Amino acid sequence: MSTMVLRPTSPAEVQEAVRAHRRILPRGGGSKPALSTPHQGQTVLDMTGLTGVLEYDPGEYVFVARAGTRLAEVEALLAQHGQYLPFDPPFVAQGATLGGAVAAGLSGPLRQRYGGVRDFILGVQFVDGTGQLVRGGGKVVKNAAGFDLPKLMVGSLGRLGVLTEVAFKVFPFPKATATLQVDFPSLAEALEALYRLLGSVIELYALDLVPPDTLVLRLGGLPEALPARLRRLEEFLGRPAQPITGSLEAAYWKDQNDLNRLGEGCLVKVPLSPKRIPALEEALQGVPRRYLSGGQLLYLAWSGPLQALDGLLKRQGLPGLVLRGVVEKPLIGLNLEQAFARKVTAALDPEGRFQPYAAQN
Repeated sequence: MSTMVLRPTSPAEVQEAVRAHRRILPRGGGSKPALSTPHQGQTVLDMTGLTGVLEYDPGEYVFVARAGTRLAEVEALLAQHGQYLPFDPPFVAQGATLGGAVAAGLSGPLRQRYGGVRDFILGVQFVDGTGQLVRGGGKVVKNAAGFDLPKLMVGSLGRLGVLTEVAFKVFPFPKATATLQVDFPSLAEALEALYRLLGSVIELYALDLVPPDTLVLRLGGLPEALPARLRRLEEFLGRPAQPITGSLEAAYWKDQNDLNRLGEGCLVKVPLSPKRIPALEEALQGVPRRYLSGGQLLYLAWSGPLQALDGLLKRQGLPGLVLRGVVEKPLIGLNLEQAFARKVTAALDPEGRFQPYAAQN
């Protein structure tokens, strides 16, 4: 199959490409190949030519950048001012872009503290299916006017338009961080501790469950206060803990940001709630996996037939998004597509230029 690849360097060139081609697939850094591999008849828009930070005032905690800007570039710039993207997007080292992170709606372990992508996006500019340049939201934190197009673009998978610009609010990174790894005798006891932590006033930057029964917790704050807080956290859990500190701690979480480390096969994201974990754990024995953000997200590496995982998720009443693997439709499991979403898609892409990714129930 021969695929045409265009590399626009301006919103006007994106508009021209959308108007000139019948089927369009936007692609950022290609770090999530299940979402960026073209199908028959699609023209690829390589968005890595539309790059650069347009506005950034550290005092306002807001920045605006072209959608093809690599996350690594953004993180390096923010780090110079002690700031970061609190939703902690994955695949940074693999070349992921801002637009790709928004379209895929991906967050990492640090979303535990403040929230996911939807909680930080302020504004978007995108090209819709008719080639019109559309702007939604703004560049200020208090922005309640108009329809909330920025949040609709989060997790849209390029079905509503081609992102050309995004505005985000950012937060200061803690002065120091430390991590505790706590093993429990059973999954039930690990989940009981997880629920206690979620119901407590303890502020955690990360709260992950590593099957079968280990919790990994990250604290942040003033360096002089961290040792006492770590001791109190250990007392709260009533279990001995293995601390990870210093450069080893930073390296540990940087390694977790590369979800490919889970192993071979299809990499799949599953949004869920902690109460789903016991049933899932019975069904996922032997599957490499990790639960993030207090049990709100599951990432797993699936090596068997994808239809089997699709059926498993449907039986569990859960949706899934395939990020890596050769698939026709990356949405599997329960179909959460709603009539409202179909109406928005029809309004922004009336001629169906972008990929419809509906899961099949």
